[in-house]
Amino acid sequence: MQEFGIKNPNASLAVHGIRKFGNAYWNLTPEELVEETIKRGMGVLAMSGAVCVNTGKFTGRSPSDRFIVKDELTAQTVDWNKINVAFEVEKFHSLKEKLLKYFEDKDVFVRDAAVCAHKKYRKNLRLITEYPWSNQFGFNMFLRPSKEELAQFQPEWQIICAPGFFAKPEEDGTRRENFAIISFSEKTVIIGGTAYTGEIKKGMFSILNFILPMEHNVLSMHCSANLGKKGDTAVFFGLSGTGKTTLSADPGRQLIGDDEHGWSDEGIFNFEGGCYAKCIHLSKDSEPDIYNAIKHRAIMENIGFFEGTREPDFSDDSITQNTRVSYPIYHIANAVGGSKGGHPKNIFFLTCDAFGVLPPISKLSPEQAMYHFISGYTAKVAGTEEGVVEPQVAFSACFGAPFLPLHPTQYAEMLGERMRKHQANVWLVNTGWSGGPYGTGRRISIRYTRAMVNAAMDGRLNEVDYRTHDIFGLSMPVNCPDVPSELLNPENTWDDRAAYREKAVQLAGFFRENFAKFESVASSQILSAAPGN
Repeated sequence: MQEFGIKNPNASLAVHGIRKFGNAYWNLTPEELVEETIKRGMGVLAMSGAVCVNTGKFTGRSPSDRFIVKDELTAQTVDWNKINVAFEVEKFHSLKEKLLKYFEDKDVFVRDAAVCAHKKYRKNLRLITEYPWSNQFGFNMFLRPSKEELAQFQPEWQIICAPGFFAKPEEDGTRRENFAIISFSEKTVIIGGTAYTGEIKKGMFSILNFILPMEHNVLSMHCSANLGKKGDTAVFFGLSGTGKTTLSADPGRQLIGDDEHGWSDEGIFNFEGGCYAKCIHLSKDSEPDIYNAIKHRAIMENIGFFEGTREPDFSDDSITQNTRVSYPIYHIANAVGGSKGGHPKNIFFLTCDAFGVLPPISKLSPEQAMYHFISGYTAKVAGTEEGVVEPQVAFSACFGAPFLPLHPTQYAEMLGERMRKHQANVWLVNTGWSGGPYGTGRRISIRYTRAMVNAAMDGRLNEVDYRTHDIFGLSMPVNCPDVPSELLNPENTWDDRAAYREKAVQLAGFFRENFAKFESVASSQILSAAPGN
C-alpha cells in the first residue's frame, strides 16, 4: 500500500473512511492519469492527443436514481418531489460503508479541487475515484488549486465515485444497482454503478443550488455565460442539448463559463474550471472553439473513430447521441481570466422545440420572462438521459429542475428581482425545429441562431419592427441581419398552415397544463403571460 502525488502532509484517506486500499494516487497530473488510463486498458489516444473512454452501460445521467438524504437539515428545506427523492439516513450510512469497504483492495485516485470562481463563495472538495479518467474529469471540470494550496488543502465536501460498485436495491433502498446520493449534513456525495462522469459534475451543481441561495443570497443558474468586447455580459439558460455550450463559445466574445454560474451582488461568476460539451455532429466550421479544444488533456466519451484510424467520427452515434468531451476552460483561447463578468445585459432562454412551433427568437416582457423561466420548456434530446432515444416534450423549471433542491419559485423570485434591478433584456430562442415537428421539419441552423443571438446582443434587434404571435403572445422580429425573414415567423416555414396552428394550440395547452401547479404562487401578471390568454 503506497501513496503517490502531491497532498497536504496531514491528509489521510482514513478521514474519509477508507483505511485499506491498494495504492493511493493524489492529485496526479493529467499526463499521469492518461498513462494510468491507457495502462489499465480503460482508454485510447485520439490523433489529437485527447484520451477516449467508454462509459459503459450509462451514457447519460439517470435522474430517477439520484437521491437526497432526508434529515433535520433537509426535511423542511428541500422541495421533495419526483426529482428530489428522499433517502433514509440509516440506509445512506449503510450503503456508504459498503462503498468504502469496496476500496479495500482497489487503487484509489484522489483529486483536491474547488468550485466557484468568486473567492468569497469558494468551496473546497475532495474527489475520490476508482477510475483514473474519472479523476482526470475532476481536473478538467473543477477549479485547480496551486501546488502551494495543495500542500495545505482542507476539503469541505467529498465526492466518492466507484463505477464498479453496485447496490442491492432490496437491501440498500436504491431503485436499481446504480445511484448518486447527496447528504447535505455530511457534505458527501456517493456515486456507484455508473461511470458517466456527468453524475460527478451535476452532484456538485445540486449542492451549490442548495447552499448559495440559502446561505449567501446568490442565485445559482444552469446557464453558460460570455463577455462582449464592450464588457457586456450575456447568459444562456437551457438544458443539455439546447445549445448553451455552443452559443457561449463564440469566437467574437470571451467565454466566462460553460454550464453553471452564480449571480451575486457583484455580477456573474463561473462555478467550474472546464467545459463539458456535446460532440455529436461537431465540425470545425460550425463550432471552431469546441473543435479546437479537443486536444491533449481533453477526455472524449463514447466517441467512434473512422475505420482504421484514431480520427474521431463525430457523426457516429452507434454508442449514444450524447457523445461528450470535457476539457479545462483554458483550452478556449478567449476564455475570461478569473471566469467572472458583470451583471447580464442580455439573458437567453434556450429551448429545443420538437413541435417546430416556437419562433427562432422572440423578445419577452418581464411577465413572459418569469412565465417561461418557471416553465422551462424544451425537448429532452436523444442520449442526454438514459432511455431517451428521440426528442421528448419536457418542462424543467428554471431550465434545470433535475438539479434544484429548493422550490423553483425561490430561484424564479431571485432571477426576477435581478432582471428588474439591472434592466436585462430577455429573449426566448428556439434551437429546435422549423418547418414542421421532429421527423418532418428541420433543425434550425446554428449559423442562423448565432446570427440572431449576436444581433440581440449588439442591439441591432432594437432597431427592427416586431409582430406578435397570436397564440403565444411572443414578440417576433420582422427581420434580422443575415437571417432569412421567412424563418422568423414559424408559421411561414410550414407547408400546411392549418397543421401549424393545430400544433401550436396543442403545445399551448401543454404549457397551461404544466403551469397549473404554479398558479397558487404566481402573480396575476405572470399568469397573464400564459399562451392563449
